Amino acid sequence: MELHEAIAFALSLPEVREEPHFQIRSFRVGRGIFATAHPDEVHLHVFVDPGDVPAAVAADPRAIEPLHWGSGLAGVRILVELADPDRVRALLTAAWRRRAPQRTLRRFDADGPRPD
Repeated sequence: MELHEAIAFALSLPEVREEPHFQIRSFRVGRGIFATAHPDEVHLHVFVDPGDVPAAVAADPRAIEPLHWGSGLAGVRILVELADPDRVRALLTAAWRRRAPQRTLRRFDADGPRPD
């Protein structure tokens, strides 16, 4: 998977918009950021629940590492080209679900995920 494919998937989720966050591309739903594309153009930062980070890292330690933001654990840093595409999509969806408004989640769950 390439970064542009991961970004296209993130943007395909309901109500997602891309906005700059300082010098970083951020992907938002509702009022929250759920992912950012690192300026190096190969890493994706995905803000999954901190409790999910150890399992994500253990599943693919070559491609996924913990992401610390400030003094806390914020999610995962993914080297997209080495990561399993299905895992990247699952992590993006999980992070999106954490930030999406309830009305958006209800519609998404009723309609089902969009095809790739």
